[in-house]
Amino acid sequence: MILLRLLLAVFLSAQAAAVAPEYSCDNLLRAHLWRDLILRPVGRRPRVGLALSAGSTRATAHVGVLQVLEQAGFPIDVVAGTSMGAIVGSMYCAGLPVKRLWEIAAGMNRATGSNFNAFRLISLLLTDSLLSSQRADQLVRDAIGGLRFDQLAKPFACVAMDLYTGESVIFRDGDVASAVRASVNVPGLFAPVEYRQRFLVDGGVVDFIPIDAVRLLGAQWILASVTEEDYRSVHPKTVLAILEQVINIRGSFLSQEQRRLANFLIEPPVGNIGLTDASRSTEALSKGVIAAHKVIRAAQENYILFSLKTMARDWRAP
Repeated sequence: MILLRLLLAVFLSAQAAAVAPEYSCDNLLRAHLWRDLILRPVGRRPRVGLALSAGSTRATAHVGVLQVLEQAGFPIDVVAGTSMGAIVGSMYCAGLPVKRLWEIAAGMNRATGSNFNAFRLISLLLTDSLLSSQRADQLVRDAIGGLRFDQLAKPFACVAMDLYTGESVIFRDGDVASAVRASVNVPGLFAPVEYRQRFLVDGGVVDFIPIDAVRLLGAQWILASVTEEDYRSVHPKTVLAILEQVINIRGSFLSQEQRRLANFLIEPPVGNIGLTDASRSTEALSKGVIAAHKVIRAAQENYILFSLKTMARDWRAP
């Protein structure tokens, strides 16, 4: 029954290919299987998890990736994010349209306080007093209100690090904005967030690509959007730049293993966009769109092949 169905699809596509090249056997068979796959509810197809990496300004590229995935009809069942990926993921899972995410992301660094001006840096260095990440909390709260994790439109998780134990802390319940604030809390710049008897900082230090978190949400096929810095080409000359370099090197080593655990990667070329490059948010967004567009067909094929065994159960004769 399975073989007959596939042969029929190939035969029909071959007939159409004689009329127009875009209707090749491969293209029509892929379109047929893709349509069959995305119309299925979870359970009759593998659950898709989207992992959004850390990356500060670079990670606004995730919004561009989301735009292409939605346009392609790619199912996204669960989402996990770290640091800036947590901000993007929380808003998406709350049900904000991608168009609105684009508007927020374009000015996100100004809103979160990551756009460090000279006065803020001098204050940080002279007073030896860490900055507050309260503005990150307010950004999320302004966008989604006081939603709890169980009130989101899609299951979501985000990751922070316990400053005293070095443990990865995965949030899946409670107040969303508070958890996201902890996840985006860059160590050495922002004061640790005291939450649930822990002192928490940016999850990118221990979980740059939150593969484990998205798996905890039940993901069976994982697509990771990775916005890693090309630290080898960066020559830091300031205290802030050196701190960022250390964090990025740590994240890069962690991501090597995490990349292998994902089923598919989308990697926007944003490696030269730094922590303080707030004016380049729109550039990062556009690079996310371009990178995702280049590989969307390959991502669809990967998910189709992964799903064939599950799909085949419905093709068998009763």
